[in-house]
Amino acid sequence: MMTEARILIVEDSASLALGYSAQLEDAGHEVSLCESLGEARRALSAERFDVILLDLQLPDGDGLTLFEVLSGSKGNPAVIVVTADGSLNRAIAAMRLGAYDFLVKPVSGMRLLTTVSNAAEQSKAVPEPVAPSCSPLDESDTFHGFIGKSPAMKVVFRTIESVADSKATVFVTGESGTGKEVTAEAIHSASKRRKGPFVAINCGAIPENLLESELFGHVKGAFTGAIENRIGAAKAADGGTLFLDEICEIDLKLQVKLLRFLQSGMIQRVGSSAAEPVNVRIVCATNRNPEREVAEGRFREDLYYRLNVIPITLPALRDRGDDISLIASALAERIATEEGRNVSGFSKASENYLRQHDWPGNVRELQNFLRRAIITGSGSKVELAGGTHQSSRSTHRNVTAIGAETGAIEAVPQPIASKASHDASIADFSGMTLDQVERLAIEQAIARNSGNIVQAARGLGVSPSTIYRKLERWGG
Repeated sequence: MMTEARILIVEDSASLALGYSAQLEDAGHEVSLCESLGEARRALSAERFDVILLDLQLPDGDGLTLFEVLSGSKGNPAVIVVTADGSLNRAIAAMRLGAYDFLVKPVSGMRLLTTVSNAAEQSKAVPEPVAPSCSPLDESDTFHGFIGKSPAMKVVFRTIESVADSKATVFVTGESGTGKEVTAEAIHSASKRRKGPFVAINCGAIPENLLESELFGHVKGAFTGAIENRIGAAKAADGGTLFLDEICEIDLKLQVKLLRFLQSGMIQRVGSSAAEPVNVRIVCATNRNPEREVAEGRFREDLYYRLNVIPITLPALRDRGDDISLIASALAERIATEEGRNVSGFSKASENYLRQHDWPGNVRELQNFLRRAIITGSGSKVELAGGTHQSSRSTHRNVTAIGAETGAIEAVPQPIASKASHDASIADFSGMTLDQVERLAIEQAIARNSGNIVQAARGLGVSPSTIYRKLERWGG
């Protein structure tokens, strides 16, 4: 049963306003109508509303200006923007100002009722005190799973705080290993959805022919191997947050279905003709350049604009200043506990190494380096520089540079060995082609992980689909 709510419709088209009003009143909501910004401002100053249905093209001005008076209005109304296709960018601007969601005309009855009901629930929810995961930003080194207090990360933290309770989709970009899933989890834990499920799905780790089923579910018998009904990630995240990692790995056919889901709020399981409503917050991420993917025809432009409402770009570890030392200390303490080792800080050489190394693999590379140093070390101080670690640094940088050119290997967390000898050094790459070096890196990663492609990809800092494509090309 839908939540009864007080709705203010701000729409100058009488036919549209009456149509919306009839559907909402039939569902049990109480509705008031305004034809202009002036009327809306007066209504908001006099009465309390749970939801505002706002047109952007009004006779006395831009609907976006109504956000200027919302902070002084009664209650905490959630704003749903109604827009035509041609003004999609302005709808996105409204989301950035704090709108709950936007609907594109013509609006289906089911989509209208579902969105209004969900918005009303958020508006009526009494804010609960959040169990503090950290102290105020300027007094703590942590924030919802992050460690650090650099200016670049404070921008990220404040963005997360400001958008946490919106339903606007968030598009997280950044180099591999910068913490995109941590960002999604932080958005979830800082929001009113935190008691709901957080479901993460790596779109690059699932074969293309199974990804639709993983996202939207399937019914028994829908395809070979579908021996039971499956709800899928979107339904599993109902009432919470759905994180779509490696979003640019989705093929164009499935992108169409994902766009339809985002526009309608409805899913359709593979093999079923019935549509089901789903209430989820979408956070997606990629380590690619999404604008380049759009320009080169691999990612739909309309889907990109639908997803890229709230962009968050994560800084590379090398751009985070003293955060590197804070992160290294916290990771070293945790790893030492896990491995049963007793360490107390870093040697002077290791402290210098932390500051001087450019960490192309970011936090993931740092974590791998620390684990190796703690496991193989014998002293009370963590030793990162000199000997094997210095050698691995040189090897790592050379292979990372190769990967940057090819778009394949982004971060190799340990030295690469040739097939013939595990004692290979950087000199063994002499005379080898770029393709041969890349193949060695991938084959060794697969061997280290006993043939597990997903784990190998994680260690290399790339998506599994990248490895699958390479192996197919090599005939592996």
